Amino acid sequence: LSGDDDPERLSGGEARRDAVRGLGPIGRKLGAQSLKDYVLFPVLTGPSAVLTLAANATANLARNVWAFTIIFCGHFPDGVATFTEEEAEGETRGGWYLRQLLGSANIDGGPTFDLFAGNLSYQIEHHLFPDLPAHRYREISGEVREICERYALPYNSGSLTQQFGSVVRKIVRLALP
Repeated sequence: LSGDDDPERLSGGEARRDAVRGLGPIGRKLGAQSLKDYVLFPVLTGPSAVLTLAANATANLARNVWAFTIIFCGHFPDGVATFTEEEAEGETRGGWYLRQLLGSANIDGGPTFDLFAGNLSYQIEHHLFPDLPAHRYREISGEVREICERYALPYNSGSLTQQFGSVVRKIVRLALP
């Protein structure tokens, strides 16, 4: 086979084309939102356009940093397991629950913190009960923790600084050769 006829190369090219095609809707949505945040809304505020532009940029940055922090602290601190697709194949219902428990972590905080985190400070409960309304996670967290203690299972929970510090250490450790 010549290089152009290589089936693996062709399938890689097709996969790449499919991925690029899939970016179209994302690009359109990003473009429309950027147009609103950084052109339309500032123009609508007239003389305050520069302030509106700066406020929108600041709000978007803060939201993205906060979302990153909450998501990473719920999925990547020390003690959180990762699984391959092969490990999840054919798992039992109990195995699925165990994987959800071992693959997530909580962030300790009060009701105000939970509100600002969209209650995703309870990632363990979110993973175990994905259809439960988020405002109920705190309510069931005590029972989930008690079950973990009863069966000697880990319940990975810590403060925001503990969990985020753990995430940063893990990222640095994985980034080094």
